[in-house]
Amino acid sequence: MGRVSQVAFWGKKDKEKPESRESKKKPGLFRRLWQKFRNIDWKDPVTRWKALFVALIGSIVIFGGGYGVLSFTNSPTFCANCHEMAPEVSTFTASAHSEITCVQCHIKPGFMNMITHKVISLKEVYHHVMGIPEQIVQTEHEAVSDENCLQCHSKNRLVSASGDLIVNHKGHIEEGVPCISCHAGVAHAKIAARGINTEEVRGHWTKEVAQQMMEKKYLAPNMGTCIDCHDKVNNGEKPWKDVAYLVPPNPEHLKEEATKEKSNAVIHEANTEEEAKEAAAQHDEKTQKIILEALGKQQKDVKISMACATCHEQVNIPEDHKAADWNQNHGGTALNQLDKCVDCHQDSKWFRDIPKEDLVSLLKMAEVEEEQKDHKYQPNITVVREQSRINKFCSACHSERPTSHGESDQWLTSHSGKAGTQEEKAQCLVCHDREKPTAESPDVKAPTDVYCQYCHRTGFKDDVKN
Repeated sequence: MGRVSQVAFWGKKDKEKPESRESKKKPGLFRRLWQKFRNIDWKDPVTRWKALFVALIGSIVIFGGGYGVLSFTNSPTFCANCHEMAPEVSTFTASAHSEITCVQCHIKPGFMNMITHKVISLKEVYHHVMGIPEQIVQTEHEAVSDENCLQCHSKNRLVSASGDLIVNHKGHIEEGVPCISCHAGVAHAKIAARGINTEEVRGHWTKEVAQQMMEKKYLAPNMGTCIDCHDKVNNGEKPWKDVAYLVPPNPEHLKEEATKEKSNAVIHEANTEEEAKEAAAQHDEKTQKIILEALGKQQKDVKISMACATCHEQVNIPEDHKAADWNQNHGGTALNQLDKCVDCHQDSKWFRDIPKEDLVSLLKMAEVEEEQKDHKYQPNITVVREQSRINKFCSACHSERPTSHGESDQWLTSHSGKAGTQEEKAQCLVCHDREKPTAESPDVKAPTDVYCQYCHRTGFKDDVKN
């Protein structure tokens, strides 16, 4: 049997070996390709031009394909492929930012920022495959950057589009206040903070539902955010330095914290009601104090004035409010025009925190409101009385003793003439309860603990209980 000389992979000659069955086997694909590559005459100019052409075509295919993939993953169409993104895509489509792509807000400008974001976003693919998250939220590490906003918007704006609100955007930006601290709801109407983008309601999200949920109070800057931030600045704080102040809390993080605190659950539950009442009382006191500052009833030396005219260029005060005795005689107007009163005197606009909502209930409520959109407000003293007690604007003044009451001893014996009719008594009952409040009484408390039956224990003549 003859002997052959074999060439090794790296070009070294092996010692002659007896020809075997294995040596007769046809070389593999990769070995054949390698042998062809080694046999190429690279000194030939034509060969080099061919290689350059192949490399060029290959680069175009690779980089062009990669760019195509990046472009597709940057489009809202790609985001819409995932069921869990239905609320975000629906609201985005219904927003004023629907003409731009998602990444123009959510990825900082620059190729490397895009590649970095794509690598980090692989975890979203993992979550999609392994288990859809209960709620999609903007994480603290991915808050929308000012760089993104300033690609389209100027920082030199001073007056809002309506012409009423004075906002020094440049001053805020130079101070380090992020755009998102005020404009967090511009694209998605704060659906994460409202809790209406959870897994259980994602099937309800349609284009029509998104239009219903895109309410102005969630799209435009929340006045409560401005007030809360200004109040903190006056107390020496810079709340925007904490990214958690700018984005909703991540429910997954909350679950982890709850698990860590499980050992203290009994103690925590025992103090929850008491702590909640104390927090509510402190919140009410703080809100009322700020409202008094805004109305000019309290003045103090602060960095940023809390008065309405500080930010609002035009405060349209109705003519009847300018009457000298308006504070003492506006009860009749409040009874007949309560719906107009609460347009301005609504303290819920002064709160930064957004209460959790239920999407199904909101949709049902929208149907009822649609049916009753032509329904006109009907004067109702019970509704007025309740509003005057829960509304901080009303209680800010109602908690003070009216000047019409005069001295206590004189008013005690002469106020009967001020409460002769049912209409006059109704005005008294705005602040006073008829009967002594009990533990079973409604949570809506009177601004005073003085009640009628403390003295009128036998009732009133010809009285019809309201």
